[in-house]
Amino acid sequence: MAGRPLIGVSTYLESGARWGVWELEAALLPAGYPRLVQRAGGLAAMLPPDAPEHAAATVARLDGLVIAGGPDVEPVRYGAEPGPRTGPPARARDTWELALIEAALAAGVPLLGVCRGMQLLNVALGGTLVQHIEGHAEVVGVFGGHPVKPVPGTLYASVVPEEMFVPTYHHQAVDRIGAGLTASAHAADGTVEALELPSGPGWVLGVQWHPEMGEDVRVMRALVEASGPV
Repeated sequence: MAGRPLIGVSTYLESGARWGVWELEAALLPAGYPRLVQRAGGLAAMLPPDAPEHAAATVARLDGLVIAGGPDVEPVRYGAEPGPRTGPPARARDTWELALIEAALAAGVPLLGVCRGMQLLNVALGGTLVQHIEGHAEVVGVFGGHPVKPVPGTLYASVVPEEMFVPTYHHQAVDRIGAGLTASAHAADGTVEALELPSGPGWVLGVQWHPEMGEDVRVMRALVEASGPV
């Protein structure tokens, strides 16, 4: 399409968000996501939860797709019972975002998963999750950080070839890797920090950290560039 590539970003759906005098159900997204898309040369569009049968038509209107971070993936999606540290389900988001991922993979639309988004990508391709790990969300409601080391020869390493200190906040992680996916970065403790689909029809990458909370634009710029001329 003419102009900046149109990058859809999935959103939260919250039952009671407050602003001004209002407290209402709201589809919302931390401002770091659209700002990072814009800094990377794209045009950001919010994609609140919708009926899954509309996912293919939605993706067809986009040049690229970001599945944003958020609450825990419901364990039933990967055949597990919820553990004691697993948060309440966000079923509307799970359903919609899994449908978006499947539509993007089928259409070859460039796809970036962020934190929960990477975990959902793994689940969509038959992988499983560790429901709780220590050390990756040290203070409740405060982003931490740690180094991430790329795997040489991967898509991620071609975008960010050096070890990077990244902003992080998660307590779940990839366990069994989904079909066709490969790990392309790790934390020092061995946690999978990036996944990609090297043999897929399009550009597909998931990162466990939150690039929207940092200054490095390279991962998002790579998505935008894969989505069309900037």
